[in-house]
Amino acid sequence: MIPWINFLALLPATTVTLLLISIAFLRFYNEQDFTVLGLIANPRIWSNRLTVAALLAAVANFGIVGRSPCEAWDRRNRETNRLAAEAQRRVEEEQRRVEEEQRRVAQERAAADRSAEAKEQASRRAAIAVERDLALLSYLADPSAENQRTLTQVLALLNEYRSTLC
Repeated sequence: MIPWINFLALLPATTVTLLLISIAFLRFYNEQDFTVLGLIANPRIWSNRLTVAALLAAVANFGIVGRSPCEAWDRRNRETNRLAAEAQRRVEEEQRRVEEEQRRVAQERAAADRSAEAKEQASRRAAIAVERDLALLSYLADPSAENQRTLTQVLALLNEYRSTLC
């Protein structure tokens, strides 16, 4: 069915061409040039009629009678716009997916940093607690001046870092 529609689409242009050839034949030649023209009673009237027919065929060819070429252009423009909107939607979706992935990676990195920081802080607390216990046990085992000075230094360190230990 489609080949017939394509063939019919050529018909108005072909008709216009044949009518223009006929008009030129009737206008510019006479019986002396072609004896066939003697069969036509009024070549000027037939030329005028063919001119009107050629104008109607041209109007049909341009789509003023019947389907307008504007409809086809509009349909193509709508399809182009639809394709552009679909491409834009895909790009935006891809950007949104990339942003979500970046956000997720940043959250994981922040969680890992917080975890590492918490481990480091726990390690510092444990080291200070071990140093405190060692200094206290050393002083309790041998209450010498050196052990008392070490215990005093550890207690000063504990007072200094009290806010971070809590």
